[in-house]
Amino acid sequence: MAQEVYSVEQVATQLGLHVRTVRNYVRDGRLKAVRIGKQYRITAADLAAFTGLPATAAPAKRADLSSVVEIDDVDRATADRIATTVHASLLGPRDGGESLRAETIYDRERGVLKVIVLGDLAAGADLLRMVAGFVEGLG
Repeated sequence: MAQEVYSVEQVATQLGLHVRTVRNYVRDGRLKAVRIGKQYRITAADLAAFTGLPATAAPAKRADLSSVVEIDDVDRATADRIATTVHASLLGPRDGGESLRAETIYDRERGVLKVIVLGDLAAGADLLRMVAGFVEGLG
């Protein structure tokens, strides 16, 4: 089983310290590390021994969505129906509890509705598919 190791930069981020401070701890022998080439690697066990706390895993990578949908030639009643549907969909439960926000803006003079979606990529894609289906039903 492979042991989890961290770079000096990752340890500095986890501890809220400057990279130079962590390097100094390593050079002074206060923090045990292995030198590989020109870089130090610190095991999770050594980090836990140094801090007295269990090592925390690096945050998982994620992708977020930011999108603006512009729907032309929309009257006020239709814009209100789309906006209500979008906002109501945000109230329902989502599988992973992912974060998603949406705003709607209607420009009455131009007859344009804008739907702005921010948040989780998968949940946002689902919402955009719903909006696309609604718009296709208008045509």
